[in-house]
Amino acid sequence: MNEFQSTPPPVLRVESLSKTYEGQTAVDALSFDVRPGEILGLVGPNGAGKTTTLRSIVGILPVKQGRVLVCGYDVMLHEAEAKRCLYWVPDDPQPFDALTVWEHLEFTAALYDVRDWKERAEELLQRFELVEKRDALGGELSRGMRQKLAFACGWLTRPRLVLLDEPLTGLDPRGIRSAKRAIAEVAAEGSSVILSSHLLEMIEELASRILILDRGHKVFDGTLAEARSSIAGVEGGSLEEIFLKVTDGSLPAGRTSVQGGAPAGAPGTARPEGGDWSGGGAGSP
Repeated sequence: MNEFQSTPPPVLRVESLSKTYEGQTAVDALSFDVRPGEILGLVGPNGAGKTTTLRSIVGILPVKQGRVLVCGYDVMLHEAEAKRCLYWVPDDPQPFDALTVWEHLEFTAALYDVRDWKERAEELLQRFELVEKRDALGGELSRGMRQKLAFACGWLTRPRLVLLDEPLTGLDPRGIRSAKRAIAEVAAEGSSVILSSHLLEMIEELASRILILDRGHKVFDGTLAEARSSIAGVEGGSLEEIFLKVTDGSLPAGRTSVQGGAPAGAPGTARPEGGDWSGGGAGSP
């Protein structure tokens, strides 16, 4: 890089985020950045703090300790501005029972003030194999179709930050292939992506950087190559081998045990009656 070129500022910055439930620490002083075009693979055992972290970023859980900045906006001080920059696809999207697939896209376009959205919406129906479900009600969709609709609505907004929690759940092989291609392409277009999943092969395939949590603590943050070179016993190993090594309990809790080269670091719109469409994040339907 030319010495006069500056590194683009992070789209997401999490600073010393902590969250406690009934005296139990779910996330402990977690800090990390995600930059434009980066896919961050967020992994960890059950109960590691992944979902708590995602819910704090999108504003579902209040941030009382630490700070979360999305596009430079503090999610607690400038909630609407921060949420306009992001879109969250939860592990089990619940569309509104009374809206059709097309009406979900229309609602999303209105909520995010997306202009001239119809042509792109038609393309997304094709891309995510929803053309035949265009007039189907949300309550009639299978889990896989709900997942595809969540992708279509999210991609319609061209978000600067995308958060995906187990995004392949319920998808058939063709849908999985389409979803993985869509994730790679949205990052190539400049969006930042957080991809949380237990499917380590997918994380290894798509992620440009990996953040591993264990018992609420960050135990690794860096690239796969950095993990292979810095963690004893996993030279040339897979992400699964790295994951098992750093979460086997042999590393002391309460501090970042292994660090790679990466930095440490909705508007009040009326909603139709229905379910938890995107977990309440981003002002999404």
